Amino acid sequence: MHMHTEETALLATASMDLHILDHRLRVTSICKNGLVNFTHPLIKLIFLRNRTRCKFFSLTETPENYTVVLDEEGFKELQPSEHLKVESSIWLPLNVVSNGNSSSSSQAVGVTKIAKSVIAPLAQQHVSVFMLSTYQTDFILVREKDLSVVIQTLEEEFNIYKEVGGESVPMHCQDVSNGLQKNGKEAIQPTVHPVLIPQNQFCVMSLDPDTLPSIATTLIDVLFYSNCPKEDAQSSPNQDLDCIKFFSFSLIDGYISLVMDTEAQRQFPADLLFTSSSGELWRMVRIGGQPLGFDECGIVAQISQPLADSDISAYYISTFSFDHALYLDCCSWKSSGGQLVLPRFPPAVT
Repeated sequence: MHMHTEETALLATASMDLHILDHRLRVTSICKNGLVNFTHPLIKLIFLRNRTRCKFFSLTETPENYTVVLDEEGFKELQPSEHLKVESSIWLPLNVVSNGNSSSSSQAVGVTKIAKSVIAPLAQQHVSVFMLSTYQTDFILVREKDLSVVIQTLEEEFNIYKEVGGESVPMHCQDVSNGLQKNGKEAIQPTVHPVLIPQNQFCVMSLDPDTLPSIATTLIDVLFYSNCPKEDAQSSPNQDLDCIKFFSFSLIDGYISLVMDTEAQRQFPADLLFTSSSGELWRMVRIGGQPLGFDECGIVAQISQPLADSDISAYYISTFSFDHALYLDCCSWKSSGGQLVLPRFPPAVT
């Protein structure tokens, strides 16, 4: 998982680097009944990466829609349509590197590592973030227009670099042209959103890109044909509340990451997908009763802070409508009388 090296006590003093990656991203949503209009470009983006110049592509299916995050080259493949929603901003992915080591002295990994050093400070400055955790790393997406505030907020904690044409160039406040000042307003207490804890168990996995053709038919089936009505759907009206449809595929700078539940995993050849040696299973907390939108700040911080305080490893995947935190199933979280047993966590939906 995440392929981070083991932490040592020395890491508490290790300097951390924050990289502004060389991608300008769009966040889009394809509605379920409009998917047929996009299967051609999506198959091209997933399977035929030599036919497109897209370097950053992520597709996540939730019960509501498909969230597609992709760079400008990939975005050219998606034709305007009534079935396609496009968030208006350009987003920049940030990535934390701790000089070849994990960036925390605790054993927790994922968004937990960066909760206090990145997520919380940005929330205090009213910077909205869009999180995308993968098998390999965690991407913090920020709006391009917020970049100067991001740099000002984080430069005391991090050495900040901007990747330009494969080179890492040091960045400072004065390098950002729009000259926004730090937001000095009091941090607004974020809305406490309801959460849902589905019963599915999830796997976070990776795949050698060279073996992608071997699972192509399975992946196409799971991504594009899994919504066909099942014959027994009528017999289980509460099925949607017990288990939710969630499948995420990312192909970013040549690395593949997959998040799927154990039912979907069983459809794939076991010898091609790989995960960490301990083969952890993850549970999900789905945040939001109504679609969250993109302007509210502090949602990720609200969720990741108690995880960090409890040293609980977590992935975090934002989508167009809702946020999703994945936590290790062996942890002591559980739903008890509609409440999550974790400090300062919002109440679960009953």
